[in-house]
Amino acid sequence: MSNVLGLKCVLCGAEYGQQEVDYVCPKHGNEGILDVVYDYAAVKRRLSRSDLDKCRDYSIWRYSELLPIDRRELVPPLQVGWTPLYPVQRLRALLELPNLYVKDDGRNPSASFKDRASAMGIVRARELGRDIMTAASTGNAAASLACLAASVGLPTYIFVPERAPQAKLAQLLVFGANVIMVHGTYDQAFDLCLQASAEYGWYSRNTAYNPYLSEGKKTAALEICEQLNWQAPDKIFVSVGDGCIIGGLWKGLCDLRALGFIERVPQLIGVQAEGSAVLAKAWQEGTESITPIVPQTIADSISVGVPRDAIKALRAVRQSGGQFVTVSDAEILDAMRLLSRVGGVFGEPAGVTGFAGLRKLLELGRVRPEEHIVVLVTGNGLKDVQSAIQAVGKPHLIEPDVGALRTLMAQLN
Repeated sequence: MSNVLGLKCVLCGAEYGQQEVDYVCPKHGNEGILDVVYDYAAVKRRLSRSDLDKCRDYSIWRYSELLPIDRRELVPPLQVGWTPLYPVQRLRALLELPNLYVKDDGRNPSASFKDRASAMGIVRARELGRDIMTAASTGNAAASLACLAASVGLPTYIFVPERAPQAKLAQLLVFGANVIMVHGTYDQAFDLCLQASAEYGWYSRNTAYNPYLSEGKKTAALEICEQLNWQAPDKIFVSVGDGCIIGGLWKGLCDLRALGFIERVPQLIGVQAEGSAVLAKAWQEGTESITPIVPQTIADSISVGVPRDAIKALRAVRQSGGQFVTVSDAEILDAMRLLSRVGGVFGEPAGVTGFAGLRKLLELGRVRPEEHIVVLVTGNGLKDVQSAIQAVGKPHLIEPDVGALRTLMAQLN
């Protein structure tokens, strides 16, 4: 990896070679999250905007010169990334935002953004010769890992909290994962997964622990800017739980600015559910210290009481001049309904939380009509059908005759 200089601790700045550590800074244990550091001069010699214009690989691997991989033949065969960026005309008119875009990452192989990170983790595991992977997840990261690992024949052990949605559990099982359901919270499943990784030697895909996952997640920022012809938007709205996605987006934007591909970075707007707003609270208080909670929200994918990537997430918002905003479960369900019916994009509750945050800031007058805005939808609505039904209600049930139909139509009209 001649494009990679090494790994750097976000807490103390200690630097390591890639062969020295697998996961975190030895000085700080599990809290010593590492960043991958690139030799931008070397990357510039191999990658330019014109090179990308000629590239026909429409996946995250089109940016391979800016990713920590050595062996392209170890990349999973499923297409990950280059998800559509929609100029949602009807939503633009309704919200009076003529430069609004929605990026639908529910179009990835397992129907979530997490495929970007899983693909990167699988390549790294295979390069290291590791033959089993593990992860803890509320559902999406686990389903993502199970899906992509199945495509290369890599066994997985997945730890999930008992409240994980059935649709996500079904994905795990159908892809052949060994599913271990924990009688407890996501945070407890996360801790148990780390212990299992250490005891059995399984390669960990866990968020804010494996430094290579952010490198997969940053590719969404690279795509957004390229899809906008290298004109960075003014704001990017994204849901936040552990903080790993927003931290990855910031990393990608910083990479692009260092390479001279963009002139400025957008503000990153992190949106949290009111019942799981640990990072929003820390941001409001101007601290990096977090107070753990027992989260309560319909948006299971961002239901996190101990955000593992807090430092990177808070850094991303502060350094981009962005902000955190919180929304209620009712606002999330309303966003789910509106985005589907007016924008044609069906997102799960956590997937549309970013859109709910945009609507909240619009109501507060904190978004200007002329701004270029991207809302990132992180997961497909079929991930949580019960919440979708809660958002839109049940179908009309009638007897199979035209008289019953006429009665219903009279009621509806």
